[in-house]
Amino acid sequence: MALRRATFRLYPTKKVNDLLHYHRRLHKELYNAAVSNRITSYRRFSKSVSYFEQQNCLPDFKEVWTEYKKINSQALQATLKRVDLAFQRFFQGLGRYPKFKSIRRYSGWSYPSFTGWKCHSTGDNGYLELAKIGSIQMRGKAKLWGHLKALDIVHRNGKWYASIVSNVDDELLRNSRKTDDGVIAIDLGCNDAIAWTNGQENGLIPAPRFFRKAEQKIKRLSKGKRRKRSPNYKKKQKASRRWKKVQSQISKVYRQVANQRQNWVHQITTRIVSSNSTVVTEKLEVKNMSAKANKGKRKKQKSGLNKSILDVGMGMLKQSLKAKLDDVSGVFSQAPTKKIKPSQTCPKCGHQEKKSLDQRLHICSNCNYTQQRDIAASEVMLLWYSNQLPGFGTNLAGADDSSSTSRTRKTAGSMKQLGQKKRQKSYSTGGDVETPPETL
Repeated sequence: MALRRATFRLYPTKKVNDLLHYHRRLHKELYNAAVSNRITSYRRFSKSVSYFEQQNCLPDFKEVWTEYKKINSQALQATLKRVDLAFQRFFQGLGRYPKFKSIRRYSGWSYPSFTGWKCHSTGDNGYLELAKIGSIQMRGKAKLWGHLKALDIVHRNGKWYASIVSNVDDELLRNSRKTDDGVIAIDLGCNDAIAWTNGQENGLIPAPRFFRKAEQKIKRLSKGKRRKRSPNYKKKQKASRRWKKVQSQISKVYRQVANQRQNWVHQITTRIVSSNSTVVTEKLEVKNMSAKANKGKRKKQKSGLNKSILDVGMGMLKQSLKAKLDDVSGVFSQAPTKKIKPSQTCPKCGHQEKKSLDQRLHICSNCNYTQQRDIAASEVMLLWYSNQLPGFGTNLAGADDSSSTSRTRKTAGSMKQLGQKKRQKSYSTGGDVETPPETL
């Protein structure tokens, strides 16, 4: 059995829409109350509150706040679990300290099991039935549909969505896998989003530039917004109606750009995986590549480059490829960028020569091989994968250890780790750090 998620758009009536907003607000208040309880308990009594303690307090909580009796108990437990996960991420150094959420920042709630809701659908449209709320028409189509397991209700951009998790049978999952045994290497870029080669054919897929095309419209709307009264929370000044109207228009343009990019990524990756079971690319840390430039003369140029990198959606392309290859039991390999340097290496002789970003043609000074720069980089990665790259005795075993963009953090170097090392040394020497025991 494999878990698969499908998202449907909900079309509630006015009465049901008001109930959905009411339940969303109650879940938000419970989230804030749980955060406040943990903070207060630690600051006043130096006691940490666990998830199970807050869960056991839910019956008494509902006796005081009787409106929560109408909400599914497991949905309330899921909200408390969300608080617990937020604090766990903070203690692990993966997120910021949990804060109180406003209704604008609280998207919805979850049903962790098949209780409190029913879905009358076979994966193609239908309607959703929520306890104490009512029936809601939904539209959408799931690629794979199985035994229903969990549900998330999400409010985003003024619209309601139902994200349903189902258990899909292995036989159904096996029958849905259709791909050829091809091997393709792709190089991601800004001018051409994808440069690909399979050893026999080469090709370029131009960047769609969705944001660049909408940028002038966003600037024009933003200029008109500056002439209207904006909100100021410190002065308790509300935004004017005309400011809100223009802001909604700007949000709509951003939303359209994001939807266009997501749809384009889905179509391109589906086309790639339908013909190839192995995809080779280079390791790229998009977050570092699109980081803000330091103070200098080329700060504006770096800002423009960052826009182009994010407009292509390199991270989305890689994630989508990896997920779809997992479904077909394919291989997603990433070449070590620092070692083989795809854009600076000649695929014919292995000679490396530095190139600036404005050099779009690869001309090897050693063997005179001429090729479009991005296609030459994809040829280098394909040869690296097949262990035929001249001058490099590479193999797949070293693919994850030699990249400069690896996400693996080093085990030493921070002040916290240094303090731990000192304490361990102090404990091993009985508190005398400078005079170690004679046995050592």
